[in-house]
This record gives sequence, C-alpha cells and structure tokens, in this order.
Amino acid sequence: MKPSDCILFSGGAPGAEAQFGACAERHAVEEVNFTFEDHKIERHRGVRVLNHEELLAGDVSLQYVSRLMNRRYTEGPTLRKVLQTLWYQVNNGQEIYVIGSVQDDGTVRGGTGWGAEFAKLCNKPLYVFDQDKDAWFTWTGDAWTPTPSGEPVVTHPHFTGTGTRTLRENGARAIEGLFARSFT
Repeated sequence: MKPSDCILFSGGAPGAEAQFGACAERHAVEEVNFTFEDHKIERHRGVRVLNHEELLAGDVSLQYVSRLMNRRYTEGPTLRKVLQTLWYQVNNGQEIYVIGSVQDDGTVRGGTGWGAEFAKLCNKPLYVFDQDKDAWFTWTGDAWTPTPSGEPVVTHPHFTGTGTRTLRENGARAIEGLFARSFT
C-alpha cells in the first residue's frame, strides 16, 4: 500500500497518539488529529478541532461506558470530550490499532479502552499492543488472541492509532515496527 493513499486518524495526545503521528509523518502518511478547544496535544499536523455540535455527535452515556467497561467513569467535561474525540477516531478508521494493556475482563485499560470497545461494537479489525505482555493481540469477536503473524500490518488506507499516554519503550517500538512493516 502506498503511504500517499493512507490517512492515520488519531488524537495527537502525548504518548501513543503522538508516536503514531510522528511515524505517520516520517512515512509520508496523512494525519488527522481530532481534538477540542483548549485540549493539550503534542501533534499539530492535520489538527481537526471539533466544535460543540460535532462533539455531541460522538456523545455517549458515561453510565453506559462505565457498565460496558466494568469501571467507573466520573462525569467531567474533559473526559466526556476525550471520549467524543475517540468516537471520531474509531468511526473514521477502517482498522484500529491501540497501545495499552488488555485487562482480565477483556477490556483495555484507561480512556483508550473506550476506543477499543467502540471498535468492537463497530466490528472493525482491532489490534492491541499489550505493553505488559510485550505482544500484539487481535480481537476475534469474542476474545483476544495473539496476532497470527505475531505483528500486524496496516491493510486499510484509513486506519486509527491511539493508546496510552504512558507509552513505554516497547510500545514505541511496536508502533515503529507497524509503520516499517506497512509502509516500506
């Protein structure tokens, strides 16, 4: 696949999203970073600031998300907007890549977990690099399994890259490897 035909959808936040964006730029992949006014981001290439009405299109009940994810999300305007921008990231991507940690209940830790859960609900190809297990996993529809080839390759021109703000060395290497395998 030619990098010039591809678009990375992300959020530009520090950590995994910034690393996805830096790799996209190095490989000449277009980048769209969904954000909202006054949100602190590291990536400023392809920024798409969502207005109030656009954010509402991605709105979701925090009670529903809390129940789905088996944890409590407190009501707060920033968290709500972050979840709304994740809706845009996942909605626009045809294939979803997440850096984080798969929990025993099958969810992914942190706010990024909502992006993974939304990708599951949309039946989109979903890959998580689990920094604790140092391996890529694929969602099969009912469970996480080690990615068959061990390391995924981007196969859709519109893909999403998101994940933890606490990016470790192995997570950064996983993103670098994904781009190197997909765009050489």
